[in-house]
Amino acid sequence: MPETGDGEGPDYAEQIAANADVQKGAWQRTIEDMRAMEEELEADGWNVVAIAAGHTAPTNPDAGASDRWGFVHVIPDNDADAFEEVVETGTFPKYRVFRNEMQGRIFIVTQLLDPESETAILLAGNFEMRHAPGLVKNALKEDEMYTHVQTLDKTHLGSFRHDDVTKFFPEPHKYAGYDVPFDGVLDDEDANSE
Repeated sequence: MPETGDGEGPDYAEQIAANADVQKGAWQRTIEDMRAMEEELEADGWNVVAIAAGHTAPTNPDAGASDRWGFVHVIPDNDADAFEEVVETGTFPKYRVFRNEMQGRIFIVTQLLDPESETAILLAGNFEMRHAPGLVKNALKEDEMYTHVQTLDKTHLGSFRHDDVTKFFPEPHKYAGYDVPFDGVLDDEDANSE
């Protein structure tokens, strides 16, 4: 086995394993947070569908065969029917975004809300930030963001337009790789409000 250093620190494989454990813990906390949100909304009388995506990809128009861009959440087939049922009943004009960044990975819960029917969709996902600059640049250019939901076989289940990029990326110019600072005013409350 090749030597990995002077023996004072963990080797590369141990670092990878430690990072995986940290990220697994962060994902578990994200799902727990989503479940707590679900319980709170249900206690207030809302019909809620909460889904942890099997995969979330930040996509941009240059990244693939589809013209859809934004976050693509791939959900399990066994959640597809419940998702489609609530999408048919509401318009979901409001949304909230809750996010945590850890070791180059973003953990996110998006609440899609239809106050008129008191129906909510909660989507949990995570992705590596290094895959997001193209999406952030496109979102800044278009001044909007999208959330798309599909199954593993690429069956499109629904799409949602969002008018505030900063709810997903609080300092979008930083995430897009621009040196120009973001000139808007944003505090933590704004990032998580309607």
